Amino acid sequence: MTHARPALLALLLLLALPPAGLVAPATAAEARAGQDWPRFLGAESDGRSEEEILLDWPEAGPPVLWHREVGEGYSAPTVAGGRLFVFDRVGDEARLMAWDATTGETLWTTTYPTDYEDLYRYSGGPRAAPLVADGRVFIYGVGGRLRAHDVDDGSLLWQVDTMERYGVVQNFFGVGASPMVEGDLLIVMVGGSPPDGPTISSGSVQPNGSALVAFDPATGEERWRFGGYLASYSSPVAGSVGDRRVGFAFVREGLLAFDPEAGSELAFFPWRAKVLESVNAASPVVVDDTVLVTECYGPGAVLLRVTDGGVGSTATPPVGLEVVWQDPHRGKSLESHWATPIHHEGFLYGSSGRSSGEATLRAVGLATGRVAWSEAGLGRSTLSYADGHLLVLTETGRLLLVAADPVRFRKIAEIDLGDHAAATNEAAKTKGASGDTDGPRLRFPAWNAPVLSHGRLYLRGKDQIVVLDLAPTERPKSE
Repeated sequence: MTHARPALLALLLLLALPPAGLVAPATAAEARAGQDWPRFLGAESDGRSEEEILLDWPEAGPPVLWHREVGEGYSAPTVAGGRLFVFDRVGDEARLMAWDATTGETLWTTTYPTDYEDLYRYSGGPRAAPLVADGRVFIYGVGGRLRAHDVDDGSLLWQVDTMERYGVVQNFFGVGASPMVEGDLLIVMVGGSPPDGPTISSGSVQPNGSALVAFDPATGEERWRFGGYLASYSSPVAGSVGDRRVGFAFVREGLLAFDPEAGSELAFFPWRAKVLESVNAASPVVVDDTVLVTECYGPGAVLLRVTDGGVGSTATPPVGLEVVWQDPHRGKSLESHWATPIHHEGFLYGSSGRSSGEATLRAVGLATGRVAWSEAGLGRSTLSYADGHLLVLTETGRLLLVAADPVRFRKIAEIDLGDHAAATNEAAKTKGASGDTDGPRLRFPAWNAPVLSHGRLYLRGKDQIVVLDLAPTERPKSE
């Protein structure tokens, strides 16, 4: 028996190995230090990463690790547990895919039929980003289908057709708000209406008390609903104000402060342009006991302080949301379209302007609303923060590394991954994950903020995701 033990051990080890050709890929978390980006705008939904990044870019830009084609839609990818989750549309099917975050290889794919048609002839694909939490990935389709899938194999756990259940009237651009998980609740901006109501274009749609709806993440059962407001494209967030959590939803009519556990309204502040086709799309920015909302169709930006009257009671709106500053009728400080501004050390950094020709990148004092600097010529852009710098992606595919400097605009480096530049870009020699030899390109519109996870920067354009290596080189230790 003693002589059989080595053979038995060898057999057990052999059985434990995966079959040839099916070696499990190393996860991003195992391969590199860093953090996941499991929801829209990162772990804290604020566009910030705690990772160190490569700051000394080569002349040709950071190395391209891989790139892959994607279908229709504006949904930002998310990263968790070594997987990159991509939500798009191909033909008449909405598609959720899990890719290996390191290599770009497909791990699983799941689809469902969709017949959504955009009222303004924009993309018919999804807008909301996948959300990963507790072994599940949640998606919220442009047509209102809310689904939960197992992260390991993509199997469907449950689904809810919010348009059918809550009487949602199709918004101008469909569903655009990403869901959030707070505690043991999945919270979704729904904004339903009574049955057989008018279309959104009539301007007379009435809400039915389902501005926000919370679901049990495990079963999909409704836990609460409230709010006499319609949906916008802005994703709800939550922050700590004093010793309790407060949720903030920039709904169609303005800012709604709510108790995320109880599902009740705490305060409301109206903030929306008078133009019927105007939208609220940027997420609220929560800093301590203040919250900023910004839009580009009329009123601009306002900074509000959450007071005890609103947080600890059900006082009549807008008590509890106190104006610190707000944009004047002319000369507005910050008019963000869909790109959520980034807060860093008392300053807001964001793209201001409705059209590409008028848009500028700006630094604005949080406490005062005063513009510290403004840089033109970039067009509309999105941005994320890491390591004292801003990663700025223009809608035409330029990626800039900009110092988070409140004194002046300081561009540290730049690479152009736009379709017009791909043919001459040195990075074009890199093969994609599927083995193709076409160069990486970010065709207009590149409307997703850069996603940074474990040293990899994921950029999405119209029909391609390009992944850059931003893992930092060893830095000299400070004296």
